[in-house]
Amino acid sequence: MARDVDSGFLGHPIGLGWLCTAEFWERFSYYGMQSLLVLYMVHSLLLPGHVEHVQGFAAFRRGIEWVYGPLSAQALASAVFGLYAGLVYLTPLAGGLLADRVMGRTWTVVLGASLMIVGHVLMAFDASFLLALLFLVLGVGCYKGNIASQVGDLYVAADPRRGNAFQIFLLMAQLAGILTPLVCGTLGEVFGWHWGFACAAVGMGVGLAAYLLGRKTLPRPPVQTREAAASPRRQLNGSEWRRVALLVALLPVLAIGMVGNSQSFNVYVVWAERTYDLALFGHAIPVTWLFSFAGVSGAVTIIASVMFWRWWRSRRREPDELTLIILGTGLSTLAPVALALAAFIHARTGLRVSLVWAGVFQIVNDIGFANVAPIGQALYSRAAPKGLSALMISVYYIHLFLANMLVGRLGGLLDLMSGVTFWLLHAGLMVLSAAILLVVRATVGKTLSPAYGLPD
Repeated sequence: MARDVDSGFLGHPIGLGWLCTAEFWERFSYYGMQSLLVLYMVHSLLLPGHVEHVQGFAAFRRGIEWVYGPLSAQALASAVFGLYAGLVYLTPLAGGLLADRVMGRTWTVVLGASLMIVGHVLMAFDASFLLALLFLVLGVGCYKGNIASQVGDLYVAADPRRGNAFQIFLLMAQLAGILTPLVCGTLGEVFGWHWGFACAAVGMGVGLAAYLLGRKTLPRPPVQTREAAASPRRQLNGSEWRRVALLVALLPVLAIGMVGNSQSFNVYVVWAERTYDLALFGHAIPVTWLFSFAGVSGAVTIIASVMFWRWWRSRRREPDELTLIILGTGLSTLAPVALALAAFIHARTGLRVSLVWAGVFQIVNDIGFANVAPIGQALYSRAAPKGLSALMISVYYIHLFLANMLVGRLGGLLDLMSGVTFWLLHAGLMVLSAAILLVVRATVGKTLSPAYGLPD
C-alpha cells in the first residue's frame, strides 16, 4: 500500500479508524456490563422474589455448588462472575476456528456483535439471565480475536506503522474502560440496573454499525493456497517440546499471581461499597466509578512502565521477561496488603475509610500488572516454536481463565473472613506465585532463553 492513499486516519489507513470505532463501542458495552454484574446479582437478581424467576437457575446453582459447596448469595455472585469472566478468555479460541474454517472473519465479527446485542437486551429480564450470559460469552468469543487480527492486515509486512496501529487500537479499549462506568454504571446504580444494561446494548449496536460502514475499507483476508494447506507441518524437536511444556506448566502459577488484579473486577466492588467513604468533593458517587479510575490508572501506568524501561535500557541491561514478571508479581502483592490495612482501619474505627486507599491499591496493582500481563504475552510469543506463536498466545490467555475461576471461589470467602484476612490471603497466594517463578528461573529458566536449543 502506498502511504499517500492509506493515511487518512492519524497517518494510518482509514480502515483503522473504523476498526478503532467498533472496538471502542464493543469495549464500552463489555465494560459497562462487567461493572454492574456483581452488584446487580448481589443487590437484586439473587434476592428472594427475583432468583426464583431465573429460568434454569436452580439446576445451574446445583452445578456450581457441586463444585464449590453451599454458597451464600454473595458467594454465588462471585462464582458466577468468575465463570463468566473466565470463559471470555476461552471462547475466542472457538471464534478463531469458526472464522478460519467456516464463516470468515467479517461475518464472524458480525455474528459476535449481534449475539452481544441480544445478550444485553436479555439482561433486561430476570428470567433470561443465564441465556443472556451465554449469548454474551459466545459473542465475545466470535468478536474479540477476529477484529483485532484485521488491524494487522491493513499493513504490508514491512510497514513500520503496524506496532503503532495496535497501540492506537488498544488505547480505544482503555478509553472505553474509563468512560463506560461513568455512563452505564451511573445509569445502573442510580436509575435502575436494566438502564445500564440497555445502554451497553446501544453501545454494541453503534459498534456493529461502525464496523459494517467501514467494511469496504478493510482488506480481504489472505487466502490459503491448496499447496500450503496440503504441506506437512514441521515437527518440533526435543528442546522445543521442553519449552512448550514449561510454558504450559507456568499457566497455573501465573494464574495465582493474578488473583489480586482479577479480584478487583469481582467482589472488590462489593467490599468497596461497604468500606470506602464514597464521597468526592462532598458528593456521593456510585461505586462503579472506581472502575473509571482503574481505567485511567491502567493507561497511565502502562505508559509510565514503557518509558521507565526505555530509560533503563539506555543505561543498563533490561531484565529478561521472566525476571520482569517476577518483579511485577512481587510488587503487585503490596496492592491487597494496602486493602488489608484499609480493612484493619475500618474494623478498628468503625468508620468508612478514605478513597485514598482505593487510589493506592489501584496504582500499585496497575504498576505491577503493567510488568506482568504484556510481558507474559511477549514471553509466550517470543519463546514459542516457529510457526506456533499465535497458538501460544491463545494458550497464554488460559491463565486468565484459571485466575478468574480461582477468584470466583475466593470471592465466596468475603463474608466468612475479616477483610484483613481476606486480602492477606490474596497477597499470600501472589507471594507463592512469585516464589515459584523464582525457583523456575533459577533451575530451568534457561529453557526460555532465546539461545536455548541452538548449537554451541
